[in-house]
This record gives sequence, structure tokens and C-alpha cells, in this order.
Amino acid sequence: MTTSPAGPPADPGAPADPGVPVVPVAPADDHETPEVAGLGARLREHRLGSRLTLEVAAARVGLSPAYLSRLETGRRQPSLPVLLGLARAYGTSVSGLLGEAFTEPDPVVRGGAIEPGRAGGWGYRRAGAPGRAMQALRVHVPPGVQDAVVRVHPGEEWLYVLRGRLRLTLGERVHLLDEGDSAHFDSLTPHCIAADSSSGVELLFMHTLLQSPGGELCLGGGPAAPHH
Repeated sequence: MTTSPAGPPADPGAPADPGVPVVPVAPADDHETPEVAGLGARLREHRLGSRLTLEVAAARVGLSPAYLSRLETGRRQPSLPVLLGLARAYGTSVSGLLGEAFTEPDPVVRGGAIEPGRAGGWGYRRAGAPGRAMQALRVHVPPGVQDAVVRVHPGEEWLYVLRGRLRLTLGERVHLLDEGDSAHFDSLTPHCIAADSSSGVELLFMHTLLQSPGGELCLGGGPAAPHH
């Protein structure tokens, strides 16, 4: 593992509101994968159930209302940090947003392939039981389509690199993690994850389920990043 000073996070596009960063978006696709089928509709249901307007919900998570609308209509696939932010804003879990029905937790979770997200976006597969204080996921971070928003929120996060190379920004430092490397950090440290290999990176990811809708900050800015 090597470290080097971090530059400012990339801003891949001009936000609708200058004070709100926009998440990079990939070209639209015509179908959803089995892993995330119906995700957009569930995002909208949870927002309406929380009695939040599109504008208020987007501001809480550091998105533009237009981008959140695209997520809700299934035209875009959320990155992991965005999915975590939406779960906290709506007082639910990532498993809930992904449509995992709550039953008596099974201690065994069977493996399987992670289906790529829409237009080569982020892919997710449950790696732990829903409804627990800790949420575990297997995540595929695609190359070139990254989340430029730096997250700050209560809790802890742990990740383990299964395949590829990960670029993890923690505060003012950038850490490059190879296969077999892991990281465990306080989520109040400004953080951002991205793939640093041409085929993306696959992670085992765990976070504590601390729901704090008003306590999450999003820091954006910097020059536009190239898209692949």
C-alpha cells in the first residue's frame, strides 16, 4: 500500500445549484439488472414515506434534484456513497433500498456474481443479514464513473479489496489498496472511494447503521475529471 498527498475531489459537471455537488452520471441504458431491479421506484417510495420533497431530499444528500429524479426513474444507477446517504436520509438501510425483505436473519449468505449496474455502473450484492446494526455488501466500483462527493457522517466503515486496486481518499491523504488490503476508519473523516484499475475494483464493504439525516455533510469541488 502506498500513500501520497490528495488533491481536491473532481467535479465532473456543473451542478444545478453552485453550492451542491453533482454526482458523475453514465449514459442511460434500457434495462435493469436483477440485483437492482425496482431500485428507482423504492427510492421514490422511501422519499415520499419520509415526507421529503425532491429538492429537500437531494439537498440532504448533496445531489441536484435533477440527478435524484434520474435515480428515481431508473435512468441512473447510484454509487455506494450516494446509496448510503439516501438510506440515512430516509431512515432505512441499504438493504431496504435494494429491496431485501426483512425476515428472521439467516447467518449464512451464499455467494454469487455481482451483476454490473446500468451502463456499467456500481454493482451490489448483499453480504450480511438485513436489519443488523452493521450492514455488509459486496460492491463493484466501475472504472471511470466515480463519485466526486466527499462524505462525512457518523459511524465507522470497513472495506476489503477482493479484486483490482482501490483509491481511497481519507482527509488529506490518498491510499492505494491492492487485493488483500483493507481499511477501517471513522466515517467523520472526509472520505471518497474510486477504482484505480482499468477493470474496476470489487470490495467487501461494511458500515455501522447510524441514521443521522441532519448530520451528513457533502464536500465537492475541483476541476472536471475525464470520463472513460
